[in-house]
Amino acid sequence: MRNLSNRIGVMTRYLKVIMVLAVAFCAGGCGIYSFSGTSIRPDVHTITIEPVENNAMKVNPALANDLTEAMKDKFKKLTSLEQVEMDGDLLLVVTVESYDVKAQGVSKDETAAQNRLTVTCKATFENFKHPEESFEKKSFAAYQDYDADLSLDEVEASLCDEIIETLVEDIFNASVAQW
Repeated sequence: MRNLSNRIGVMTRYLKVIMVLAVAFCAGGCGIYSFSGTSIRPDVHTITIEPVENNAMKVNPALANDLTEAMKDKFKKLTSLEQVEMDGDLLLVVTVESYDVKAQGVSKDETAAQNRLTVTCKATFENFKHPEESFEKKSFAAYQDYDADLSLDEVEASLCDEIIETLVEDIFNASVAQW
């Protein structure tokens, strides 16, 4: 009797594992949902990511290229979309609109305790197969604060890396994850 209940327990566990795997396989295979969080339809195969244009008054010379490469990497890692130079099923166009530093916190002697670097972008996303998923000139902003005792030159590279990461995540989510 004990042996029979042991077998039933093992079979029940196997059945649960098989059911979980079947549900995961069906959800991943339906083509609209993936475990990366994207909701790309099965008939969409390619994307064109235009080089980022920098229209900000103050220009960080590396920002546009770094942002372009980070977006390409994100789409390559988290989607199965083929990146093409032109005529993709999807098109992503991003421009940097502002690159600003402003004082944030004030210390007891009424000087800036912290500064904030803010980068604002506008993105246009076109889905040529499903135009209802497109958006035009949607604004995205990210910022990082730094100690006012430091110059922007000292911290700019690391701040920009973090800002780019946030912007890419937000643009990615708005376009193919539709959050």
